[in-house]
Amino acid sequence: MSQSTLTKTRASIDALLALSRQTQIVLAKAIGMPNYAVSRRQASTPWQFDEADRVAAHFGIDPLELYAGADVACAAFARRHGLPLLAETFAAASGPTEVDAAPAEPVAAAPAPPAAPDNDLPSDVTTLATPALCVLCGLPATTALEGFPQHVSADACAQAREAVQGAAATAAAAQTPEPASVTSTSAPHLPAAAAASPRQHQAERQKPRPRQPRAETHAKCVAFLRRNVQNALQSAGGDVEEAAAYLEKKAIPHAMELIDISRAQGRYDVIAYPPLPDHIYKKPSKSKPNQVWEARPNWRRSCESLPLAPGTHLVGELDMNGAYLSALKTHLPLGEPEHTTGHIDTQALKRSGAHLVTPGEWRHDHLPNPIGSRDEPGPLWIMEPTLRLLNRLSTPKYGSLCVPPEIHESWTSGSTEHLLEYFRTALTEVRAQAIQEGDDLTENYVKSVYSKFVSTAGTSSANHSLVRPDWVHAIRSQAFSNLYGKALKAHTAGLHVVRVSGTDELHVIGDWRSVFDEGRGVTEVKRKSSSEIIISPEA
Repeated sequence: MSQSTLTKTRASIDALLALSRQTQIVLAKAIGMPNYAVSRRQASTPWQFDEADRVAAHFGIDPLELYAGADVACAAFARRHGLPLLAETFAAASGPTEVDAAPAEPVAAAPAPPAAPDNDLPSDVTTLATPALCVLCGLPATTALEGFPQHVSADACAQAREAVQGAAATAAAAQTPEPASVTSTSAPHLPAAAAASPRQHQAERQKPRPRQPRAETHAKCVAFLRRNVQNALQSAGGDVEEAAAYLEKKAIPHAMELIDISRAQGRYDVIAYPPLPDHIYKKPSKSKPNQVWEARPNWRRSCESLPLAPGTHLVGELDMNGAYLSALKTHLPLGEPEHTTGHIDTQALKRSGAHLVTPGEWRHDHLPNPIGSRDEPGPLWIMEPTLRLLNRLSTPKYGSLCVPPEIHESWTSGSTEHLLEYFRTALTEVRAQAIQEGDDLTENYVKSVYSKFVSTAGTSSANHSLVRPDWVHAIRSQAFSNLYGKALKAHTAGLHVVRVSGTDELHVIGDWRSVFDEGRGVTEVKRKSSSEIIISPEA
């Protein structure tokens, strides 16, 4: 069954990115589109002809070659950049095509990969009439083992790689690369190392990439937020209410643009539309939730269980500042989840996702159940922050409050705790300065940016740039886990925990100022109000 032109175009772009060792962020800048738009084009929204033309011009190939599929596009790219051996291999794989590529400038031909003489080959190794890509290193090979093209040894793979890289170095030296430009549509300069195979580069793209200086990324994010506020005030002629309405409306696109800025030259790409297991994340209807249990607390301690003397006791009703802002620092899954059964040590494997678990019994009246207010027993799907909280509470360091949950199955991918770190720290700094200066406009704008990001990054119709319900559940679960940590800290310090609710509500009896710093910072707590509890004497 033949593939559609859109499918071939997307496959060509993926292959060209791998072959040229570029990321979607680099491509997006080169063709003048935001990163999330490129991600959408590769996942759901069709490419427009003018956009695809800019992509083809960026890689230095004809648009028809881009539409023809990965093999044709890679062969054309290899010819343009003086890699005749790779070009011939890709052309042989793609078969005859009506697309006539422009002749490449004469360059030094790459020597053929050295092959062992026929009389020295093992009996199960055959010689290929036409070179094919080695299944081990991805470079052209003239031998096959059990029908699979491959070199006969690791040394042969290394010699083939050196031969192709030498040809690429000669071609690169013969060309004078033009200065790079964000909006340039010229073909990218191909480094010598890019002569490796698409398979090898696809693996390399999944590895962490060198990052730009942290201070530079942070400064750009902070400047972006402040510039948005200044521009809104100028456009409104100094009218604060009009500027606030404009910033509220732009909070979601500004959040997505801030993520692009924070991830520029980052180690990992933000995958906006990964395939996720529908039986976990998809809602059966608009009025019914999906299968994820976020462990939201709604707990109040009974007066009878409080070990207090009869009389009146003052309850401090505390509020956690920027609960969702702090929860952005959590282990977020990066790509497509993989299914496993049984126990999995996600902390050691650096993975994150959803887990079907049966939690242990909770036998403590002085603290809320870390699973939250759940009446139905049995297995349930929880996110990574909840699993890690349960595992922590089962260790002697936390008093072995429960047994580790029994994990039945998991859907996880590689994860990092720092994916939204610059996004979070920039918002935190601008918020802190706004509070210090009494700038309500900026403070409310920052709150709109991070709160609307959390509420619309899943499957909201208000944000089509990112469809990550797994992120939304992970961030919300992290906020509930952070609140539980504050309650546990209060209990450990000798306070009596009376109520734990939502993401930011903590009621305690005792000198809470000796345990928490009071203020409006994200690491501080503020007192919302106070109430009294009357303990009656026993009859």
